[in-house]
Amino acid sequence: MATEAKRAKVEDGSELSPLQSFVQWCDRVGLELSSKVYVSKEGTVAEYGMLAKDDIEEGEILFTIPRSALLHQGTTKVSALLEKEQSSLQSSSGWVPLLLALLYEYTSSESHWKPYLFLWTDFKTMDHPMFWPKEERDGLLRGTGVPEAVDRDLANIQQEYTDVVLPFMTRHPDLWNPSVHTLELYTQLVAFVMAYSFQEPQEEEDDNEEEEEEEKAPNPPMMVPMADMLNHVSSHNANLEFTPESLKMVCVHPIHKGEEVFNTYGQMANWQLLHMYGFTEPYSTNSNDTADIPITNLYKAATRGIQSDLDRQLVEEQWEVLRQMMQEKAAFVFGKQGCLTDTELHTALKVLCMSKEELSEFKDNEGWEEDDEDDEKISLAFTNEGLCELKASWKRLIHEAARLTLRSYGDGEEEEKIVGIDRSLMEDKAALAGLSCRQRKALHVRYGQKSILYGLMELTKS
Repeated sequence: MATEAKRAKVEDGSELSPLQSFVQWCDRVGLELSSKVYVSKEGTVAEYGMLAKDDIEEGEILFTIPRSALLHQGTTKVSALLEKEQSSLQSSSGWVPLLLALLYEYTSSESHWKPYLFLWTDFKTMDHPMFWPKEERDGLLRGTGVPEAVDRDLANIQQEYTDVVLPFMTRHPDLWNPSVHTLELYTQLVAFVMAYSFQEPQEEEDDNEEEEEEEKAPNPPMMVPMADMLNHVSSHNANLEFTPESLKMVCVHPIHKGEEVFNTYGQMANWQLLHMYGFTEPYSTNSNDTADIPITNLYKAATRGIQSDLDRQLVEEQWEVLRQMMQEKAAFVFGKQGCLTDTELHTALKVLCMSKEELSEFKDNEGWEEDDEDDEKISLAFTNEGLCELKASWKRLIHEAARLTLRSYGDGEEEEKIVGIDRSLMEDKAALAGLSCRQRKALHVRYGQKSILYGLMELTKS
């Protein structure tokens, strides 16, 4: 393919496209691309993608990337400085060294990775909600949790840039310039890392008990040219494998000629895909879609219908116990087949349904006596099939918490209407075609979550 790109320039005298330049660069740095695939801007689900030129069997290697071609804090031209001053680059994200490397390499005309980084000339193609006007973001994604996540991101990015990055750049004016390496560029590069970086899994070791107690920090993110060209679907057909010398993209399901090659970014709900990557899977095709029920809504559900001050006091005591066991901002995650945080939900329901005597005994014993319910039993109890069979008091709390959560998407309308608005849009092809790209993505997120919550209400109604 690189040869074809070179020939195109020789024959018609035109400049190489960014994509052709990138493929030639891949050739130079020793990236081995199978003759059965090619990268393209046409026929793919997003701006760039990889397509099959021929039928590909499971187990075939699609491309191999030498570790020297990866871009991260250890390979950048400024790696020695970043290593020397790493103690001053600590932050909650852990991304500052990579981001400083990207700030330098992206604006350096001499960068080894220039043909790779030149694929994103202005980052305008990235459409994360952090780049939407706040009013549009809050309106389209109300209730989904995305606006709150973005607000936290933007506050953290600004603080990180002001407190860590700016003082560091000021100390090294020969390499960075705050008037070039601005907060705006830094924010764009954060989105770039969110959407395109990879994290190498931790090596599995035979740990002793002491080591097991210490959780290892995750490996820092890194940019992996070519691998980040592949788009994501939950039913992917390729997977990235890590070896000491290289990274390999391997076919995990047969791919037919003309089909797109898809990697997986993990088990991601649509709200996570939109927040982190700026896209969604069409509604119903994402088998990993989820909806969250905040723990506070379970508490509110428990306070519904309280008849006496004694009952109210009991619920407040139960809630106080629960808050000591779980964070107040915790949420229970429901997928298409049931609850994914079943152990936590089981604990919360047990606490919120205790009698006064049971609560007193729980406090005296500083917890429960030996629990005879094993994890497998609990998991089965909170599948869609098991939810129908739960005791009435538990079902009532889940039903009411789901209803309260569903209400957060609307302006006081009934739950059926809140779901029905988006259902009508999904079923009206003409109306759907008239939506903007952002409106469509937001619809996929909203309707996926609403459908899970409404289904949960149906499963737990009395």
